[in-house]
Amino acid sequence: MKRPLAKLAITVTAALLLYPTSLAAQASPTTKKAARVSIKHGPELELASDHLAIIRWTSNNPGGSPEHYGIVHYGTDTKNLSETAKSPIRLNPGHPDTVFRVRVDDLKPKTTYYYTVESMGADGTNDGVKGPIKHFTTAKAPNIDASQSR
Repeated sequence: MKRPLAKLAITVTAALLLYPTSLAAQASPTTKKAARVSIKHGPELELASDHLAIIRWTSNNPGGSPEHYGIVHYGTDTKNLSETAKSPIRLNPGHPDTVFRVRVDDLKPKTTYYYTVESMGADGTNDGVKGPIKHFTTAKAPNIDASQSR
C-alpha cells in the first residue's frame, strides 16, 4: 500500500471510531410513519409574479421514506384542478414539522388560479393529507419598452 493511501485509510478509520454517529447522520434514515399527517400552517402563497408562484405549507413530519414531494394541484376553475406541480424535499427525522414549498411555473399574467396541496413519499404513497382549495392571482406582465432595450 502506498503511503498516501495508508494515511487516508488510517484517517477514515480514526474518524469512524471517534465520530461514528456524525458520519452516519449524513444518510437520512427512514423514520416511523406518522399515525396522522395534518397541515399545521397554510397552505399560503409565498410569492407570485406574472408567470410563477410559490406555495408553502407546514405539516407534522410524515415520516417514512426520507424522500418526499410537495404537490400542488391547480387550475383556473375550482372544479378542474388538473395541472400539477411537484417539488422534492428531504425529511429531517429530528424535526417534528416539515415545511413544503412548491414552485408553480408557466402561469399566465393577470389570471386567478385555484389550488390545493398534498404530499407523498418517493414511492408514490400519499401522506393522507389534502389542503383546502385556495386561490391567488398572478401579476400583470411587465411592460417592456422596445426603445429602452437598446
